[in-house]
Amino acid sequence: MTTLTLSPSLPCPPSKKHLPLRFIAHASTQLSPASLKQQLSHQKTGVIVIGAGLAGLATATRLNSQNIPFLLLEASDAVGGRVRTDVVDGFLLDRGFQIFITAYPEAQRLLDYQALDLRKFYSGARIYFDGRFHTVADPLCHFFDSVKSLTNPIGSVIDKLLIALTRIQVLSKSDDEIMRADEVPTIDLLKKIGFSDSIVERFFQPFFGGIFFDKELGTTSRLFDFIFKCLALGNNTLPAKGIGAIPNQLASKLPADSILLNTRVVSVGLDKDQNTPMPFVRLENGDILQSELGVIVAVDEPHVNELLAEINSIEPVQSKKPARSTVCLYLSADRDDIPVRDPVLFLNGSGKGIVNNMFFATNVAPSYGPPGKALVSVTLIGLFDDRSDHDLVDEVISELSGWFGGSMVGSWKHLRTYRIRYAQPNQCPPTDLMKNPQIGSGLYLCGDHLTSATFDGALASGRKAAEALLRDRAFIKV
Repeated sequence: MTTLTLSPSLPCPPSKKHLPLRFIAHASTQLSPASLKQQLSHQKTGVIVIGAGLAGLATATRLNSQNIPFLLLEASDAVGGRVRTDVVDGFLLDRGFQIFITAYPEAQRLLDYQALDLRKFYSGARIYFDGRFHTVADPLCHFFDSVKSLTNPIGSVIDKLLIALTRIQVLSKSDDEIMRADEVPTIDLLKKIGFSDSIVERFFQPFFGGIFFDKELGTTSRLFDFIFKCLALGNNTLPAKGIGAIPNQLASKLPADSILLNTRVVSVGLDKDQNTPMPFVRLENGDILQSELGVIVAVDEPHVNELLAEINSIEPVQSKKPARSTVCLYLSADRDDIPVRDPVLFLNGSGKGIVNNMFFATNVAPSYGPPGKALVSVTLIGLFDDRSDHDLVDEVISELSGWFGGSMVGSWKHLRTYRIRYAQPNQCPPTDLMKNPQIGSGLYLCGDHLTSATFDGALASGRKAAEALLRDRAFIKV
């Protein structure tokens, strides 16, 4: 086993240059060639960040903005965590149904939207109910479509007026007010506002159920209000190069030698030999990394307790609520063999079947498929452990044949199925979306399980964890 100490060689506060740090190998150990290579290539590492998902990348971005050296450790072969895109037969397959809302405030501060080449969805949806499709539309974007939809069976005229009033109410609140407000399950909020059963069952449950991966809408009203506000202010989009372009953009702006892929952390401990106990990190290969600046844990909620199990002084942080799960199926088709060309999201408002929502990704961003081909994305809520992938594909094809016709859907070919056990943390009440990221001396947490279960929540949580460390080390005044 090799122990490496990441120690600052200059006093605080830092200069405008990277704070020089040195690896110190304990006298009783001998560096392996691989560890020596790592030592030499990361001499300026200060803070250790575990996990290169959105939260970890946001943490690293904030540290980098203050010229604080860091090492970002990622167990997998690429950055992104749950936000990744695979290339299969020329198609871009996002790992699960993920839509980027342009009004996310933290994302607006961090990301270059122009470089992401964001492609917009239609501002509304097409809902399958009673054997046919009905359109709901944002009147500010598609006025005539919204007028035509006033008398369709997806809610009453009063329901549609209530949507406008709800929009005004959420726009009048700050994000902090929303996150600290009294909370109830979203389904209870909708009933309290006065929405009819028809619009709740035919629109809200499939639409927000697809966002929360929670068909029953037990998710906190705080998250509903935040998402509703963002939807009112921005557009639903996809980056032209896939959802994985978001973490890739963040990573591209970090120092080239600051990210270690295929580097699994198995535990975090506290070095009690020091006057102030400081955390250390144990890698899967047995090496130990120590830092005098701190460790930020930016992993999914299920893995937090695994990493912190050695530290008896820290209360378990993992929620007892079951995680939100989803299955995403991708199918390919010839572009001439799909029913529409517009970039619209289809919702299942029938209350029957297993499909919650679907869309033609190449209608939103043609780059999601090779020339002449269409990409079909289908989302189910839950894991469906009782069905094989083959059976799920057959069931989905059968169900969509009822929507669009068997002769068309029967020609679509299965590409890949993603079963995502931990798609989102469960954020049913009670929640605390403003948690303190510090959990011990020099030890911090971040991730969407600490804030809102959104891209924005992950990004904001990462920044806040970095700022908490910087405050504690007197690098900044926040």
